Amino acid sequence: MKFTNETALSEFLLLGLTEDPALQPLIFSLFLSMYLVTLLGNLLIILAVSSEPHLHTPMYFFLCCLSFNDIAYTTCTIPQMLVNIQTDDQTITYTGCLTQVSFVIIFALVESFILVVMSYDRYVAICHPLRYGVIMNPRLCVLLVLVSLLISVADALLHTLLLQRLTFSSDRGIPDFFCELAHVIELSCSDTLIDNITVFVAACLFAGVPLGGIIFSYIHIVSSVLRMPSSGGKHKAFSTCGSHLSFVSLFYGISFGVYISSAVTDSPRNSAVASVMYTVVPQMLNPFIYSLRNKDMMEALRKLFGRIGSLL
Repeated sequence: MKFTNETALSEFLLLGLTEDPALQPLIFSLFLSMYLVTLLGNLLIILAVSSEPHLHTPMYFFLCCLSFNDIAYTTCTIPQMLVNIQTDDQTITYTGCLTQVSFVIIFALVESFILVVMSYDRYVAICHPLRYGVIMNPRLCVLLVLVSLLISVADALLHTLLLQRLTFSSDRGIPDFFCELAHVIELSCSDTLIDNITVFVAACLFAGVPLGGIIFSYIHIVSSVLRMPSSGGKHKAFSTCGSHLSFVSLFYGISFGVYISSAVTDSPRNSAVASVMYTVVPQMLNPFIYSLRNKDMMEALRKLFGRIGSLL
């Protein structure tokens, strides 16, 4: 087998979900619909919050950040797949693949960090309501998002630099619809021990710590709510956490399901389907979870649609 080092002209092949030509139009239509729903839904969340002054609070600020991140997350994967299907060309350049790997890591980590920040916001609001305005001030909110972004960029940069030292064989088919870090590492004919250790440590650190923070926050939230004397106060407290807890359960539930399925089966196609579950589905459902379970968001969306309708 001939081994070649990576160059600017090197290419990878994104094999996608299936090689059956008859299914390509169906997959194209399905992913285009999912992308448009994700784009429109999250954009409406951002516009609704921005247009309502009473929603300019830390909770909705973080929700807007989450919606923006979901748009960016899906944009760095699905459009490339749609272009490949439409042009019947599975190739992606070496530079483009590494760029996609970096952005997927960044937005996946930012998603995880924002979820733990939102749980901390609910913890302060319920457990320390009198100090909420002082603790969750605008400067801290922006700082938390910026720190999350900087950590995510640093981790993505580390993985990208490690990838650049690898040599790849002539077999460059990636059994997925985007360049996933683990699949790219598997294609290397170099020693990938350092890369695999780094991936494992980063996964434990950047998945375990945020999840631990979320669990810690909700343990204190539940403990504080159960001590409330009135049932109305308990219901109101739990209702403010319902949407966030639903999305956290969806996000981490799918992630753990994908991890277990990948450990049980070695099927490339099953791995590709699993990738869809954690890179597309939660981001598409986010607007529905936060709008249908939130009266303030429903009212803000109703007013937004009213303003849009009056302009038409």
